[in-house]
Amino acid sequence: RGHSLAHVDAVSRPSRPFAMGFMDLFKKKDPKEMVRKWQSKLRSEMRGVDRQIRDIQREEKNVTKSIKDCAKRNDIRSMKVLAKEIVNSRRVVSRLYHNKAQMNSVSMMLTEQLATVRSVGHITKSTEVLKAMNGLIKHQQVTDTMRDMSKEMMKSGLIEEMLADALDDGMEDIEAETDEEVNKILAELAGGHNGDKPP
Repeated sequence: RGHSLAHVDAVSRPSRPFAMGFMDLFKKKDPKEMVRKWQSKLRSEMRGVDRQIRDIQREEKNVTKSIKDCAKRNDIRSMKVLAKEIVNSRRVVSRLYHNKAQMNSVSMMLTEQLATVRSVGHITKSTEVLKAMNGLIKHQQVTDTMRDMSKEMMKSGLIEEMLADALDDGMEDIEAETDEEVNKILAELAGGHNGDKPP
């Protein structure tokens, strides 16, 4: 009879390993794993920024050659159009370098978070990370991966939800080209040849 009751009891209740595995599905994510995942994404994003910068700078070399060819033909209009392209590309590169520096800063702050998590067992709110992420997601060059990461950080309690407003406010961060910058490019690449003198 004892054997029978033990058998019934075993059938009526799920095994302990199964029950524990089932409950694991509803456990909160390990904060240390979350922080490591964010750092991995940041490293990947920074490598992507480096590739973007190399591509833009490679294309700038081609445009530079075209400007010099136009200068030989005294094609002033084309020179100015191409010079504007370089002005724009250099601004983009400048923003990309800034974004990369911000990403690196966030990664360093996350390293500090890891130490905090090991000490207190959970993620603590960081105004520094919030400020850095706010600055990052305002730029058009920032990928959806970074915007998704900011949402994950909000859910984890690392940063506040004021990021949602920054998404909309930062999308118009575009400066108009200026004649002064274009003339500077022409002076740099074509020896000041701007159409006032014959080639």
